[in-house]
Amino acid sequence: MDVFDILDRLVAFPSVAGQPNGDITGWIEAYLAGYGAQVTVLPGPEGDRFNLFATIGPPDVPGYILSGHMDVVPAGEPQWSSSPFTLRREGERLYGRGTTDMKGFLAAVLAAVPTLAALRLARPIHLAFSYDEEVGCRGVPHLIAPLPELCARPLGVIVGEPSGMRAVRGHKGKASARVTIHGRSGHSSRPDLGLNAIHAMADVLSAAVSEAERLTHGPFDPAFEPPYSSLQAGLVAGGHQVNIIPDICTLDLEARAIPGVDPASLLAPVTARAEALAVDGFRIEWTPMSAYPALSLLQDAALAALLLELTGEAALAAVSYGTEAGLYQAAGLDAIICGPGDIGRAHKPDEYILASELTACQRMIEALGARCGA
Repeated sequence: MDVFDILDRLVAFPSVAGQPNGDITGWIEAYLAGYGAQVTVLPGPEGDRFNLFATIGPPDVPGYILSGHMDVVPAGEPQWSSSPFTLRREGERLYGRGTTDMKGFLAAVLAAVPTLAALRLARPIHLAFSYDEEVGCRGVPHLIAPLPELCARPLGVIVGEPSGMRAVRGHKGKASARVTIHGRSGHSSRPDLGLNAIHAMADVLSAAVSEAERLTHGPFDPAFEPPYSSLQAGLVAGGHQVNIIPDICTLDLEARAIPGVDPASLLAPVTARAEALAVDGFRIEWTPMSAYPALSLLQDAALAALLLELTGEAALAAVSYGTEAGLYQAAGLDAIICGPGDIGRAHKPDEYILASELTACQRMIEALGARCGA
């Protein structure tokens, strides 16, 4: 199978984040086993989702991890020109959910496996494929934790998120949470007898807006756009109808933090404002939804030099989107981003990747294999 055949098979699995992923994991496991890879399937605590870790070469020698996620975002948008889970090719473009984010990278990795398996690798190349990345990097911690039992300490991790095959050394961290305010319902003609959860949420929303504005004043990191941490309210929901005092209101928030700033800490002023409402009789729930740290790989790191050798271009300092790379770095491993496709094509109808991007990625991985050869 070539890279296009493999991408066709991967896209056909509707592996939407938060759903069971045994089918795609099982197919990849069988494919890798056919080339003699040492494969370990790692069930997550959900019981119906799995990470996959595979090794080509000697596992007891330090090598490199190629990291990607098997899940995709939903594809329910009506603007799709064809079935999102059927690969469609028009010239250089291959359309389908996940082609860019990030089954294209997985396909390039798997297409390189026959070449890697034929090499007598002195240093191993590991494949680390995770689940539920798209809902807050929930799966990969259950892959990172057992790494010391699966292989020698890796020299570095290449996370294949779409970057136009340009290595990237940094990204912001993220934390998101939901605040739920429970008030007391009643007829709108007697507001004195109820507790209006939407009115109470106005205080919390005001705190979020104030904190967002404060963050624009720094601290700064010029590698990013914008060069400061940020906070936004992304979703507000509450109420039943206009003549009923709303007894519940929810607010979803996210914070994105430059390196050196804990993203969860940026939500603390909003948390405090919400909890203060308890004295007025409201019941408050604070539910963390996702969190991952920033990535900041030094410019002179050996992994950055390796990617310069493999791609012919110096690494970019940073991108605005987040990845699992920050979690690998938090675990003590050097990590860098480099993968095919453009993040601007992801998470939208008619997502696509270019055939040339897939073949360029496959060549890079095979070049890494040659570098790790005996």
